[in-house]
Amino acid sequence: MQRATAIVRKVAVRADAIVDTIVLDHAARQAPPESLTGEGGLTLSLALAKAASLEDGDALRLEDGRLVTIRAAGEPLLEVRAENPARLLRLAWQLGGSHVPAEIAADVLYVPRSAAELVRGQGCAATPVTRAFKPERAAHDHSQCGHDHHDHGHRAHDHHDHGHHAHDHAEHDHTGHDHGHSHAGHDHGHSHGHDQAHDHGAHGHVHGPDCKHEH
Repeated sequence: MQRATAIVRKVAVRADAIVDTIVLDHAARQAPPESLTGEGGLTLSLALAKAASLEDGDALRLEDGRLVTIRAAGEPLLEVRAENPARLLRLAWQLGGSHVPAEIAADVLYVPRSAAELVRGQGCAATPVTRAFKPERAAHDHSQCGHDHHDHGHRAHDHHDHGHHAHDHAEHDHTGHDHGHSHAGHDHGHSHGHDQAHDHGAHGHVHGPDCKHEH
């Protein structure tokens, strides 16, 4: 039996390396079984470094470099439409809150038929259909992002900190600059003129002890 040791995402799949196709429904793509059989009869076992979900169009790389593509199987779904787009948006929000997977298009939702009770009474029309199910990936699902997602978050955090420190540094420099400028320019000039005038006035006013002391 062939062993699949890596997942090749759809954008990187080379058509000339494909030797078979495996058809899986949404549940099986999220948690692939250890043993799989392609439409052409090729059987393989998963030997991935870590568990990961599969998407329509992805491929499994065999040890010899050949690829076996993944195709989404048709599933019993509900096609949900509404005259008011706000109703679809509200329904999509409620489905997300109930952790029900949903495929979202411009003017339609596709949901499992098991979600019929949630759809009923929402002012939407639900029609049974059979088609490939490609729901939106949950916001907390990082199976395809993995370490890259963590790095992105880390870089974003670093960027925020850097901006924060840069801001503090700029404020510090700005304050220092104004302080130095004030002494070098305005304050010094002001002190020189005003203080001298004040000192002269004081000197003239208290001529006796002050002058004697300065002498």
